Amino acid sequence: MSFVHDLRVAAHSLIRTPGLAIAVVLTLALGIGANAAIFTLVRGVLLKPLVNRGEDRLIYIRQSAPGIGAENATFSVPELQDLRASVKTVSAFGDFSAMDFTMIGLGEPRSIQGGVVGGTYFDVMGLHPVLGRLIGPQDDGPQAAGVVVLTYRFWTTALHKDPSVLGKTVRLGSIGDRSATVIGVLEPCVPYPQDTEIISNVVTSPHHLSATMVTGRIHRMTELFGRLAPGVTPDQAGAELRSAYAAMKKDHPEAYAQEADFQVGVKLLRDEITSGARTVLLVLLAASGLVFIIACSNVANLILARTVRREGELAVRVALGASKGALRRMLLAESLLLCGAGAALGVMSAQPMVAILARYASRFSVRALDFRVDSSLLWVGAALAIVAAVILAFVPRLPSSGTNGLSLASGSVRITGSTSRRQRIFAVTQIAASFVLLAGASALITTLIALQRTQTGLDTQHVLAIDVPPMEYGKTPEQVVDFYKESMRRIDALPGVSRTGFGNVVPWRDAGGPTAPGLQFSADRHVHASGVEDPRAQWRVISPGFFAALGVPIIAGRDFNALDRQNNDGQSNNNKDQNNKNEEPVVIVSQTLAQRMFPNQDAVNRHVYWTDPVLQFFPGTDLEKARLLAPHRIIGVTADIDDEHVVPEPILTVYSPFEEGPLLGGRLFIHTNANPYSLVTPVTRIIRGMSADQPVERAATLEDIRAEVLTPDRLNSVVFGVFAAVALAIAVVGVAGVLAFSVSARTREFGIRLALGSEPQRLLKGVIAEGTLMAAAGVLAGGAFGLVLARLAGRYFLDVKMPGALPVLVSAFVLIAVAIIASVLPAARAARVDVMEALRSE
Repeated sequence: MSFVHDLRVAAHSLIRTPGLAIAVVLTLALGIGANAAIFTLVRGVLLKPLVNRGEDRLIYIRQSAPGIGAENATFSVPELQDLRASVKTVSAFGDFSAMDFTMIGLGEPRSIQGGVVGGTYFDVMGLHPVLGRLIGPQDDGPQAAGVVVLTYRFWTTALHKDPSVLGKTVRLGSIGDRSATVIGVLEPCVPYPQDTEIISNVVTSPHHLSATMVTGRIHRMTELFGRLAPGVTPDQAGAELRSAYAAMKKDHPEAYAQEADFQVGVKLLRDEITSGARTVLLVLLAASGLVFIIACSNVANLILARTVRREGELAVRVALGASKGALRRMLLAESLLLCGAGAALGVMSAQPMVAILARYASRFSVRALDFRVDSSLLWVGAALAIVAAVILAFVPRLPSSGTNGLSLASGSVRITGSTSRRQRIFAVTQIAASFVLLAGASALITTLIALQRTQTGLDTQHVLAIDVPPMEYGKTPEQVVDFYKESMRRIDALPGVSRTGFGNVVPWRDAGGPTAPGLQFSADRHVHASGVEDPRAQWRVISPGFFAALGVPIIAGRDFNALDRQNNDGQSNNNKDQNNKNEEPVVIVSQTLAQRMFPNQDAVNRHVYWTDPVLQFFPGTDLEKARLLAPHRIIGVTADIDDEHVVPEPILTVYSPFEEGPLLGGRLFIHTNANPYSLVTPVTRIIRGMSADQPVERAATLEDIRAEVLTPDRLNSVVFGVFAAVALAIAVVGVAGVLAFSVSARTREFGIRLALGSEPQRLLKGVIAEGTLMAAAGVLAGGAFGLVLARLAGRYFLDVKMPGALPVLVSAFVLIAVAIIASVLPAARAARVDVMEALRSE
């Protein structure tokens, strides 16, 4: 008998049981669809080659300082020059500095994320243009013309693939202003180290041409890439780089504080790009594997139940001479039809699922931004269908050749001991896998709820934050400050606005900037220890009214005011602030800084001053730098504002008035009791009315900004919660199905027990107890499996943590409670068995 004939027979057989066929196909579609989608995503993000030519020789070199919390300290120009001169295992280096620009000349004025690169960067990265040309060695040097390359995504989304952009001139503003010509569009590639919109040559950033940038060893802002020399492995290059780096530290000990623990490391670029998503994607893959196990276990129970009901048919086939191989082939044909239909439905549902999961994964790796579904979705679905079909074909026990076919064709349903054990094992397996998923999802949801309930100390609901970056082209610093002052004055006049303030950092959204580890400072009576860094504090530049706009109280002293910075007109005035305005700059400090530097003392009228050597590289005249490093008198103490962490921590912060500068970022904070978003249009109109070229972007309440930062945690909870809910639903159906089939097969037994005087309630309790025992066994098995899995994963992924006791207990309670509920219907059926009908069932 050909296998094609077996498939036709199987199709006719399944048509006669449409309910079972639909249940099996839908269950398998869930398991196969989820696994196909996630494996396709894992392949695309973690396994698929990059478009970079010779990616197996492309490395990323990272300098870190874990002692001060700097995971990526980047490199300075002198450090890069030393490595180029001494390292031979790397044939070429490519440098990239992340810069935020304001750009005018391509549509609306806008703030953009850019990169400043040397002429070797694109050759090292192995990238080509799709339009025009890329930056090369001819574009290096201070005399070169400014040139810009657009990234493919920016060209596609913002400029709609307009080929006429080539040759257009744009004005770029950052630390200084420059004009540049668009010379090309980069091919689609992974945007690393950040999702940039343009890449320009060094001359477009005046700061990169400054003497402090070129000669300052501690002026670190450059990412470093390299291409391995032929025949060199990453380990060999890493060894030579560490040796050269050790020599650098020995020659320049002043640039490498011992407590900062400066280190250098090497990774293949692909490993570096995918490192952020590796743990979450592999955990997600494991979760989908558990869903597949649950689905197969559930379907296996359905197949077992169907096989028991078909024992008469199978026995007749054996009696007529059918071999076990022929019967097994028939079962395989049925399984292939079911699994093929489930896989087809699963693959169709997987396509939109992949798109959703790709947006989810992009929170952890930039590589997922350009993810596209390919043929791997089909072959993964087909492979899973074949695996499931083979498993299901060999689950049932076939009748032996000596079985009397007529006796088994009597129509009764009777479960053998081995079949009953298999059904219970599959049910327990489903519950165990569901428990692992449910405990993990509960832990994530518990964490998310705790994060959302955390008090930030800010009035997040009523504060609108808007990016209004400083436009310094053709303006003096005083004119830039006056622009912000006038903007805030006009915004304050809008109906519903209670206060407007200026700051250079939006809480949480702008976290991780160039001064993220903080700057070294000292204070009155603080003794500097030799060879030990001074304490570090965050530095923020703000306007008067900033704290009032954010709803943060000033605990001691006062806010900044117009008298803190005036020109000395020689007139006498007894006000201490006016008399000392030019001699003594003023600051406000956070409560934690005041308590740490002046314990049990009043910090007001004490002094703090910056000692970090990196400040010598900040823009400004020598007089401005001297004022920056001079002692600053504390005029106020404010409650802590931790704008870096979503869970606030004690933080040391120094606030300077924005008249002092430098204005490295421009953010307006508008406090209102009305709908904050209703102010976006009038505020934009006001600012554009004052300057048509001024970008006004990213308006959002602090509440929504914090929610956006929490999006990865929320997505984790949603994704794993959906998996857990699906697994729980399948497992509950599985437990109910096992008990229902058990009750059906034991109808005669229950009738005899009732005839002998057993109480219906006793039968009810017995069936419910059976379901509870299966659930308890599943919880215990799942707990043991989860513990082993977590410890094994913890050896390879440091981010994997055990869930707390509360999520585990809640998950166990939910599973057992749901199993009891699922047992009630079959138990009630057992208690209502008609004695005479049961005795006639044979």
